[in-house]
Amino acid sequence: MTAAEVLSPGPAAAEPVLVLDGVTKRFPAVTALDRVTFDVRPGEVHALLGENGAGKSTLMKVLAGNHRADEGRIVLDGREIEVASPIDAKRRGIILIHQELSLVPEMTVAENIFLGSLPRRWPNRVDWKKLRADTAAILDRLQCDFGPDTTVGRLSIAKMQMVEIARALVFTPKIVVFDEPTASLTDHEKRALFGIIAALKDQGVGIVYISHRMDEIFELSDRITVLRDGAHRGTLVTAETDEDAVTRLMIGRSLERDRTAKSHEFGEVALEVEGLTVEGLFEDIGFTIRRGEVVGMYGLIGAGRSEIAETLFGLRRPDRGRIRLEGEDLRISSPTEAVARGIALVPESRKEQGLVLSMNCRDNITLAQLAEVSRGGVLDQRRELAIFERYRERLDIKTPNWAQKVLNLSGGNQQKIVIGKWLSTHPTLLILDEPTRGIDVGSKAEIHSLIKELARSGYAVLVISSEMPEVLGVSTRVLALYHGRITGDFDADTVTEDQLVLAITGQTGEA
Repeated sequence: MTAAEVLSPGPAAAEPVLVLDGVTKRFPAVTALDRVTFDVRPGEVHALLGENGAGKSTLMKVLAGNHRADEGRIVLDGREIEVASPIDAKRRGIILIHQELSLVPEMTVAENIFLGSLPRRWPNRVDWKKLRADTAAILDRLQCDFGPDTTVGRLSIAKMQMVEIARALVFTPKIVVFDEPTASLTDHEKRALFGIIAALKDQGVGIVYISHRMDEIFELSDRITVLRDGAHRGTLVTAETDEDAVTRLMIGRSLERDRTAKSHEFGEVALEVEGLTVEGLFEDIGFTIRRGEVVGMYGLIGAGRSEIAETLFGLRRPDRGRIRLEGEDLRISSPTEAVARGIALVPESRKEQGLVLSMNCRDNITLAQLAEVSRGGVLDQRRELAIFERYRERLDIKTPNWAQKVLNLSGGNQQKIVIGKWLSTHPTLLILDEPTRGIDVGSKAEIHSLIKELARSGYAVLVISSEMPEVLGVSTRVLALYHGRITGDFDADTVTEDQLVLAITGQTGEA
């Protein structure tokens, strides 16, 4: 531990409700946790930060009974315990809300929330009336706009996440772990969640909050613990630190953050969009992107950002409007045709839409151009390997070798695989939808640098993001959207945050 990596004692507080003391967990060829110590006090939000692969999820899985530690101990309410299983953890009042959804799509919201603890009435039958009433009360606390009898499979990802969170409220928890809980939530749902966290604090529940979103960390947490390479690097009092100090602990260096170093000469207009409309989603969309330019698209969830990208990529058919690529009118009816015409889309959800997790790195990178790497219907593995090695070096993809399954890579390296897949098709227009969602600050900075480098190399780039610092940090221009319409076209270096907020809430016109 360096001089900078210190343990801040913090203010005087109650004895911890939970202590993880010297926890070590080894997997074949890797030590995931190395004598990690971590504690949570009653009524505290303790943020747990670190890059992807730092050991955060492994530590919490040890706590929740998914993994058994090789060394160390767990102390709950002053007593050393052994957590035998996730069910045992819940019985002890330890609730882990996973980032990955674990719902049964065919069952109702009520059945999912109370799964394993359905209310009963004589003679051992489910008390459906009580089940619906109890579920309705929980959904009301979370300000959800769906009911107990809704089938989970019909909900959006954001609403499924709210169901996952609702499960924690069924029990009388002592510790609740939130793992990236807002990744898919709307602003309204996020505010409701923060209200629930505040209520849990008031009840003396200890909260562990894992997130890559620094604004949430500094709004919610009382203390911040940082892991790096499976080891404890420091615990800081949130009110006494700042984002730069936390970042240094996370990645071992400072990040340069500015809205400069984007200026360079732009080329010819690559993309022209005029009057593009899909009824009920967006209307009369018009903008241009030049070669070498990064245009950011910013707006609230539901503003139509992703739907515009999907239309440009052939996933949706416009009702009217015109798309021109390098001066040529396009009528794209499928993603295959979009790729052939020089348009690539890095989707919002890399795991569900961008990767085949069970396949290796080489095969994922060449997935979009199988015809080009085949001879007589047989894959040319030497050509595939050459393409993989080219983009592995160019994008600095960290993997032991080409045969590594993408499932085992960090979030940042998975995203680089998706980007490499589309760059290997040599597109004119590269669309990136939420390019850094769910990845750590170090990998996020690398992706931002890559976007700027791609622009300097002559790509026309459209970046869609719900994070204002990201849009301002990588873009040369920012398009603001509100209810399916462009309400502002701003210079990214001169626009203010207030102007953007007004534009995405429909309170201003174009600057």
